[in-house]
Amino acid sequence: MPSDSDDADDEYGYAKASVEDVSTVPNPTRVKKELDEALGVSEFGLNYYEADPGEDVPWGYHRHPEHEEVFLVLDGELTVETADGDYVVGTGEAFFVPADAPNKATVTGDVPARFVAVGAPKESDWAVISEECPNCGEETDRESEVDGDEYVLYCAECGAEVDRLLR
Repeated sequence: MPSDSDDADDEYGYAKASVEDVSTVPNPTRVKKELDEALGVSEFGLNYYEADPGEDVPWGYHRHPEHEEVFLVLDGELTVETADGDYVVGTGEAFFVPADAPNKATVTGDVPARFVAVGAPKESDWAVISEECPNCGEETDRESEVDGDEYVLYCAECGAEVDRLLR
């Protein structure tokens, strides 16, 4: 009979983790837990989120050039802004984002949301943020740094500060 241990010490490398015990990593939402890292997953990304109304996932309008992604909403509601328009994704619904398709999810409605993001291939999960800079007008990526309890985002083209997010 299999053990209920969180250790992956068996022949095949099975692993188990409690979402509650996985540390939150820096991001613009209240909670982001990288379950793939906690479990040792190598082929796909798996992240668990808890976010309040108005919080964005992740830093801004972005795309993953070689990475597909699925959002599964466990509770609450996300609105996913895409090049084709906005999609409202509610409790018990999933939303697919093809590789290289621009998007930004925001928690909408009156209650916090819990959701899971799954993406593959894992090694291609880097993102290109592409938003217009209010200073130079160019559509560019963002660079970031931590300032106390905030993330400060800068335009990659002109260096102007474009946003501050609580961490």
